Amino acid sequence: MNATGNPAVTSVVTWANEGGIAVVTVNSPPVNALSAAVRGGLKQAFEAAAADPAVEAVVLICEGQTFMAGADISEFGKPPVSPSFREVQDVMEATGKPVVMAIHGTALGGGLEIALVGNYRIAVPSAKLGLPEVKLGLLPGAGGTQRLPRVVGVEKALALITSGDQVPAKEALKIGLLDALAEEGHLKRDALAFARAVLAEKRPLKRVGDLGDKLAEVRGKPEVFAEFRKANARKFRGFEAPEAIIRCIEAAVDLPLEEGLVFERARFEELKVGSQSAAQRHYFFAERQAAKVPDVPADTPLRDIQTVGVLGAGTMGTGIAMSFLNGGFRVRLLETSEAALEHGTGIIRKTYEGNVARGRMSDKDFDGRLAQLTPTLDYADLADCDLIVEAVFEQMDIKKQVFAKLDAVAKPGAILATNTSYLDVNEIAAATKRPQDVIGLHFFSPAHIMRLLEVVRGSETAKDVIATSMKLARRIGKVPVLVGVCHGFVGNRIHLQRQTQAERIVLEGATPWQVDAVLEGFGLPMGPFRMRDMAGNDVGWNRETSSSATVREILNEMGRHGQKSGAGYYDYDAGRKPTPSEISLKVIRDFAAARGIAQREIPDEEIFERCLYVMVNEGAKILEEGIASRASDIDVVWVTGYGWPVYRGGPMFWGELVGLDRISARLSELAALHGDSFQPAALLQRLAAEGKGFAQA
Repeated sequence: MNATGNPAVTSVVTWANEGGIAVVTVNSPPVNALSAAVRGGLKQAFEAAAADPAVEAVVLICEGQTFMAGADISEFGKPPVSPSFREVQDVMEATGKPVVMAIHGTALGGGLEIALVGNYRIAVPSAKLGLPEVKLGLLPGAGGTQRLPRVVGVEKALALITSGDQVPAKEALKIGLLDALAEEGHLKRDALAFARAVLAEKRPLKRVGDLGDKLAEVRGKPEVFAEFRKANARKFRGFEAPEAIIRCIEAAVDLPLEEGLVFERARFEELKVGSQSAAQRHYFFAERQAAKVPDVPADTPLRDIQTVGVLGAGTMGTGIAMSFLNGGFRVRLLETSEAALEHGTGIIRKTYEGNVARGRMSDKDFDGRLAQLTPTLDYADLADCDLIVEAVFEQMDIKKQVFAKLDAVAKPGAILATNTSYLDVNEIAAATKRPQDVIGLHFFSPAHIMRLLEVVRGSETAKDVIATSMKLARRIGKVPVLVGVCHGFVGNRIHLQRQTQAERIVLEGATPWQVDAVLEGFGLPMGPFRMRDMAGNDVGWNRETSSSATVREILNEMGRHGQKSGAGYYDYDAGRKPTPSEISLKVIRDFAAARGIAQREIPDEEIFERCLYVMVNEGAKILEEGIASRASDIDVVWVTGYGWPVYRGGPMFWGELVGLDRISARLSELAALHGDSFQPAALLQRLAAEGKGFAQA
């Protein structure tokens, strides 16, 4: 029994009668997830409150840092445990007394679906609400698609549920998702006062399921849904969950609540057992797992990073500088000439001005970030930096010269990082007398936007340097993945294998646009030839040493550098819209003929297998060599940095869905036809023979 004589229902749910208001409290760290224990406790507490004549209203509140953060994802795939989510909601709705949901922290997913069965919702200003299930390839399966449109309207519900975005409390109040705001730090006090006001004013019970005004506004107007689908077609391409969500909200408009709930649940179950949700759930955990380094303890002391030096004010250097400025660090930006330095600082200023104009940054933040930036031409100005990131030309001799200079000026204990995309970090570190302080930080372009950061561990890199780099990456909004030293590390090494196959295939008779169409049909945002045109065919090309040795060299020699020159593999109009080019196709055909490469029609299936199976195979080799710690780390690299569709989970997860035995067997067939580059990795062959997945390697 608790202090007021009411039962402590379970270890995670209690309730107390406070002046006629039953205060039901959930305390299930860390995030009050709706586990079986919480569901059971809620059911018992609400049944007891409903049956107690001394209780006139109910307030549901949570301890800790948050309201209910959603379903307990660890229960996915396991047998259901009673009571079900729906049973708990039914009990809450049947209480027969005003139910006030008191929200702090976040009310996400199932947490918001619980809040939506209350009669009223109140939250502190710092709270956020949302239905993020779409990000796991799911839809809200406990009434979210049926109740939210009744509260905020169909168009707002469509936007919120298909995006999974969180809504700040003040915005939630404006759209009607909340009925009131509490004072920060006084949620319980204000929720009780709100409940007493409801009783004093004898407000009618407002059951969300009975609300129909906002649904009536769009009933008989199918164009509302048609226009939403059209406006979001590109964003939703390939994903199953957004269309299922739209269909459920259509059902909310056309069907009574109970029938709509049945329709919603059926769509939820379809998604839950599908490969897309499995892939997106895999990625959800993979991204979190990537932050953990097996041989670097979580309590490893970190080096203090306050001031960051960046060498190079080109595209990568300015992007890296902005990443650290955005993270609140002081930045020293070094260049070799005044003109280059002014150009780089101009890029930073122009980018921030654009952010201010679009409302993404305040004038105060603009001034504050630029105040943290110190442009310089003198290496000596980097002497007190805690971290120095090199972003100069991708040439080993230049990088070694730079690191020798850094070694001479940097203070003891400073981390020296290279942004190399391919080069040997150990060789770069050898240019210093402190290889233990050297690490690779491979940012992806544009560096201030792209989330992936490959953290490249050298053979002598100290563990505290690794731990600091991984932590630092998250502070600047990046997803860090630790990788080892090899040509191209993880992402570019696998990309090179796919690009090599794409180029061979077009020499054998396919067209660049056929290859692009196959891979874009798989879900990649851009095929390899459109991607190369966009990035610039001349990246890494040198006119002085060019010798017409490849199709790409010939195109560059012709001035076909890609989108920026109006022509590459494709031709481009003034709006950079691509069309297949007869000129580039003739270059390809002539090049193949000169080398005696026979032309043939290549089926889409062969393009698919040759381009994608080699990626899985190269990933297996990377695991064999210990370049990546986990197959899921490779998936994070490719989803976050290269546009691999998250609904396919990453190349390694996808490979297991296809079947490692099937991929290994097909690679052996391709090796017999096209050479040893298709020879399946020993790890892949072993796992295929044993019927195991990469996690069991």
